[in-house]
Amino acid sequence: MIKHLRLLGALATLALSALAVGVAPVGAGTTGAMAAYECGVFDGLASLTGGEALARDGGGRREPSLDEPVAKLGDVGLDPIPGFDVTIPVYFHVIAPTADSPANVTQAQIDAQIAALNLAFSGFYDNDGDSIDSGFTFELVEVTRTIDPEWYEAPIGSHVEREMKRALNEGGLGALNYYSSTAEDYLGWAYFPGLTRPREYLDGVVVDWESMPGTSTRYAGAYDLGFTAVHEVGHWLGLDHTFYRGCSAKGDEVQDTEPMKEPTNGCPEGKDTCPNDAGLDPIHNFMDYSYDACYFEFTTGQVARMHAHWVAFRDGG
Repeated sequence: MIKHLRLLGALATLALSALAVGVAPVGAGTTGAMAAYECGVFDGLASLTGGEALARDGGGRREPSLDEPVAKLGDVGLDPIPGFDVTIPVYFHVIAPTADSPANVTQAQIDAQIAALNLAFSGFYDNDGDSIDSGFTFELVEVTRTIDPEWYEAPIGSHVEREMKRALNEGGLGALNYYSSTAEDYLGWAYFPGLTRPREYLDGVVVDWESMPGTSTRYAGAYDLGFTAVHEVGHWLGLDHTFYRGCSAKGDEVQDTEPMKEPTNGCPEGKDTCPNDAGLDPIHNFMDYSYDACYFEFTTGQVARMHAHWVAFRDGG
């Protein structure tokens, strides 16, 4: 909790010092999805699916379900790549319904979101010694701004989403295309690495702008520290939910995340939905559905899995 309070102070300072950006010309960029593989092996195709996820605002769902063919890595073990150091260029696409809408987020708010990504992937929030520096750094290289009510409401899997992403996507598979919009009825979605070549333009994350730090009070005390984006980028780098496959030994294909039968709501310490296994549910893991203030870790095995997916699908892409 102390580290989360430190983040809020740092982000407030950042917001005061950064220059807000006015409405720019319509940007150049593209697209988004859920986060769970059906069975499959590397070089095979798996279906990207997921259960209709946890309520985000009293009745909505956190992430959508979507079938999208992807190549899948199996268990990659617990060893991250030694000396791994990758800087990912970020193309940040702001989609707003009107020029004066608060959805047309400021540069300071964008910078705060990028800062939250970098802190999370560096292991900054670690409270128990399990989280490590992933070796990934995110560098904002471009902000595009599009005023389009239809794109702002683009449903996942729709022709509108495809149109938007074909227009805006930049940088190849090694670049993160981040779409800030209303994210339909969800907090966000992301496409796994390994999309088929004709569908690669869909690659990226779509995130509800109101989950970004300092943008809105809609998700105050729940999803307001920018960790929805951290969760979605985890998917973008190849991570399944910690609750994927429930109490199955195969689970999320990561050996050091304890199995859990169902996603978390809030931050219930001591939650244990797989009592026959040794550990409690990993409610502090960024790939659960806990509140933002509850998150603080990626495990060593998850970092190894992100490294393996990067090398297999994104390095040089």
